[in-house]
Amino acid sequence: MVTIYTSPSCSSCRKVKKWFDEQHIPYKEKNIFTSVLDVNELKRILELSENGTDDIISKRSNIIKEQKVDIDSMTVNELLEFIKKNPSILKRPIMVDDRRIKVGYNSEEIRTFLPAARRMAELFCSHREARECCDGCSDCDCNKKSS
Repeated sequence: MVTIYTSPSCSSCRKVKKWFDEQHIPYKEKNIFTSVLDVNELKRILELSENGTDDIISKRSNIIKEQKVDIDSMTVNELLEFIKKNPSILKRPIMVDDRRIKVGYNSEEIRTFLPAARRMAELFCSHREARECCDGCSDCDCNKKSS
C-alpha cells in the first residue's frame, strides 16, 4: 500500500490525494505534523530516494537557514532525529510504497503508482481512460483483440 506523507496546508498534497482517490488506489495518509515519524520509516524513505537527502529535505527550510544546519555533516542517526524533531524540513508530499518513492506532485511521474495492468491497457486502448474503455466499450481495440 502507498503511504503519503502530507501536511494540511500543502496544495500539492491535496492534488496527490485527489489523484489517488480518482484512480481508486488505496493509500494511507500520514500528516507529518500530527503523526510521529518512525525512525525505520524515515530510513526506508532515505533508502528509496535516488539522491538521498536532496530528494526529501528542503534545504531552503527556515529551520535549516536559521539554525545554519549542515545536513551533509550529520550522521544518519543525527539526521533521523533532526527530521523527527523538525518534520517541516521534509519536502511534501512524499509517496512511498514497497518499491518506489515520489516527491511532489507531477502528473506524469505519479502514474507509476497505477497498477501495471492498467498502464498496459492504457497503452493499447484508443481512449484516454483505460479503465472505462476496458470495461467493455464496443469501439475499443482491446475488446476486439480478446475475441
